[in-house]
Amino acid sequence: MALRSARELAGQLAEGTVTSVDLTRHYLGRIAATEPKLNAFVTVMEEEALRAAAKSDERRAAGKTLSPLDGVPVAVKDNMITEGVRTTCGSRILENFVPPYIGTAVRKLQEAGLVIVGKTNMDEFAMGSSTENSAFGRAANPWDLERVPGGSSGGSAVAVAAGQVPIALGSDTGGSIRQPASLCGIVGMKPTYGRVSRYGLVAYASSLDQIGPMTLSVEDAALLLGAVAGHDPKDSTSADVPVPDYAAALGNFDWKGKRVARPKEFFAGEGLDPEVERVAGETLEKLAGLGAEIVDVSMPNVKYSISTYYLLGTAEASSNLARFDGAQYGFRAEGTDNIIDMFSRTRGQGFGQEVKRRIMMGTHALSAGYYDAYYLQALKVRTLVKRDYDRALEQADLVIAPTSPFPAFPAGSRMDDPLAMYLCDIFTISLNMAGYCGISLPAGFTNGGLPVGMQLMAGAFQEEKLLSAAWRLEQALGVVGSRTPEIAEAAV
Repeated sequence: MALRSARELAGQLAEGTVTSVDLTRHYLGRIAATEPKLNAFVTVMEEEALRAAAKSDERRAAGKTLSPLDGVPVAVKDNMITEGVRTTCGSRILENFVPPYIGTAVRKLQEAGLVIVGKTNMDEFAMGSSTENSAFGRAANPWDLERVPGGSSGGSAVAVAAGQVPIALGSDTGGSIRQPASLCGIVGMKPTYGRVSRYGLVAYASSLDQIGPMTLSVEDAALLLGAVAGHDPKDSTSADVPVPDYAAALGNFDWKGKRVARPKEFFAGEGLDPEVERVAGETLEKLAGLGAEIVDVSMPNVKYSISTYYLLGTAEASSNLARFDGAQYGFRAEGTDNIIDMFSRTRGQGFGQEVKRRIMMGTHALSAGYYDAYYLQALKVRTLVKRDYDRALEQADLVIAPTSPFPAFPAGSRMDDPLAMYLCDIFTISLNMAGYCGISLPAGFTNGGLPVGMQLMAGAFQEEKLLSAAWRLEQALGVVGSRTPEIAEAAV
């Protein structure tokens, strides 16, 4: 049962061959058995989950199921507010914070009847690409425990890949869903900015953050996105755009005659691992075999994405994280003499090294004398990056690229080199700046057995087309389910 899809589990629940309580106990057992090695969870919600599962079984017995996923277990990244359950953002400064309200995406999961089993590990305040920056210890990649799972949604990626849960939510600011999905061999989707409400998502960079699904299959991603997408008046950036039935539309796409943009900047860049390049080439061949036309394009401004992102993202973080001062909630340093001392010591002791680095970078970029030179210039470059995507999508139906320039790397190998770590997201960051949607799906493996992902990208609110195209490609590639991590097959 460990690696059965949410769709399969929903079918078993509908048939009555299994109950939600049975499923929940199974996944809680897998979490307990594998967590010592994986560290994918910060908080396991055993009592809450079993209560929710029992209620789901009662609804099903009465013929009152709430959605196709009613009773299916799910995990959520620990930067999503959960009423009555601590939300840490992977940080000591929020280690014991228990919110008095609920975020919209989490509420929608509950309203659809899903059973939330826990909060997953992450890079502190979503700042990282390896889930090594968590105050609660690093998460391990289930394909090789000595390697990283990617980040910052590494815990959610690990939980799905290792069979601890069938589906999970992550958040993507510069690739934080897609990159760990690639490194862990699962599907990860960043919806269009505004497609899923950010109310209750603890902000890193408000103009870039977006919640999305992390799943074993494209079909599961369609189902989970459908459960959480939609307009929310509590989020001023939420788009009032109708939500299609993504899962029902999966069979409507035919690659024959479609044009796929292959940006040379994503395929010929320095640092692209040869085995990732091989898998990318094989994926393009498969698309051509499906009847798609590969169109070579240039996106010259994406090369500025890393520097632009680390100006805009850190500037927004500097503002967003100012609220964590020890005066209102969360950790407060002891033995301080005055309020300024309390603020300083609280933030110095509560934030980790990477978070403090980014706060300082962002504060500098916004300071007098540097605002025009850095922040305003970065905003202009962001516009140029978006135009690159617009031009590419004028010539093609979709854009394709590797998700990560390399497979999962050894833990600790990049922690002392921030720039090397930042380059992990070189193929994903630009899409966040454009605000468009993208999905990473497993496309192959290295010779050493590590998964490699490829991403498809589309324009604003084109998730229906994107998911349908990814589903067709997934079927053609035949990679999903062809191999599983050894730890996912271990008996509970």
